[in-house]
Amino acid sequence: MKILSKEVALPLAFYNRDTWLKVAFFAVCVFMAGFSLYFTDGLVNKLEEREKQQIELYAETIRYVMTSDENADINFFFERIKKINENNTIPVIWKDGSGHLNSINIAMPDAIDIEQKQVLLQAKLKEIIAENNKPIEMDMGFQKEYIYYGNSKLLKLLRYYPLSQLLVVLIIGFLGYIFFSYSRRAEQNRVWVGLAKETAHQLGTPLSSLTAWVEILRNEPSINPEIVVELGKDIQRLETITTRFSNIGSTPILKEEDLEELISSFINYLKIRISTKVYIEIKSSLVPGQLANVNKYLFEWVIENICKNAVDAMSGTGDMLIYLHEGKNNQLFIDISDTGKGIIPANMSKIFNPGYSTKKRGWGLGLTLAKRIVENYHEGKLTLKSTEINKGSTFRISLPKPLNKDV
Repeated sequence: MKILSKEVALPLAFYNRDTWLKVAFFAVCVFMAGFSLYFTDGLVNKLEEREKQQIELYAETIRYVMTSDENADINFFFERIKKINENNTIPVIWKDGSGHLNSINIAMPDAIDIEQKQVLLQAKLKEIIAENNKPIEMDMGFQKEYIYYGNSKLLKLLRYYPLSQLLVVLIIGFLGYIFFSYSRRAEQNRVWVGLAKETAHQLGTPLSSLTAWVEILRNEPSINPEIVVELGKDIQRLETITTRFSNIGSTPILKEEDLEELISSFINYLKIRISTKVYIEIKSSLVPGQLANVNKYLFEWVIENICKNAVDAMSGTGDMLIYLHEGKNNQLFIDISDTGKGIIPANMSKIFNPGYSTKKRGWGLGLTLAKRIVENYHEGKLTLKSTEINKGSTFRISLPKPLNKDV
């Protein structure tokens, strides 16, 4: 059983619950927006009802004044009308029985005659009717008159207020997304550093011991020299792995390498260390000697991770094709295809996530490390180009083509 160090285990635990944190954050934002909209809608409805009652009171006061006999004391009602006019921002149009229009709280240009004012009020009346406020009928006894009213400036602002609330929620959501992304990158760095420390610790002592044992075996005449040579290669391989992890902890040095030669050399090494039932073919349409800026040790690690995943996907039996070609925008493509079981749609978005693995003993870091190496250190891209159940998958590595080089 593999036991992860604290530096690696804690970040992986964070990633396993990262989706739930995002869902919870999204749910909180939706709740805040919903509650705010519900509260604002209730406030708007109450204000709308209050304005309606105010206009009804205004209409009733006017009706009383207009229908009262000459001996009635209507000074109080005139004062009420005056106060309503002064303290009200609701646009009102009063249409009498003859169709003549009077207005309250509607700005009119100076120095216009009665006919021009009526034309402007007719246009304003259409706008008020469009606001769907039912006109208030005043029965004057001998004729019926109507008061049309629109929404006050405050009510209009409150109607648009939910849009500003949604904008605030979107901003909060965006900031939350940035926070999660930042946390994710921070936890990624802990994964890489922790993994590098753990690997260096695990490899240091046995590597020194193996080197000493190989030197002893070289002097043993009874030992097949070819075996000693292969052991020496494996020790060199372990030293390469140690170099890889040391490069992860610092900025790696990129050099121009012959891309096809680099991959071919590594595949020749890999072939004798995987199942003999896996046939690996390399094809290239690149110009001979095409260079790419890579860190040899790290880039070989990327190829190794993808190829070993392909071998596992084929259960040790199948064909693998590595196709090197040039794409658009000065990109170099490396397509690695297998004839394995493919990736189900539900897992396609998870394959590069730290901690995700379909293997019982897997750590789920191989493709994550490969993607980080390609994208963070080589300014390229690692993507799942295509996959089909029981037919295989193709991963694509894209690298920027070196500029101003004649190759």
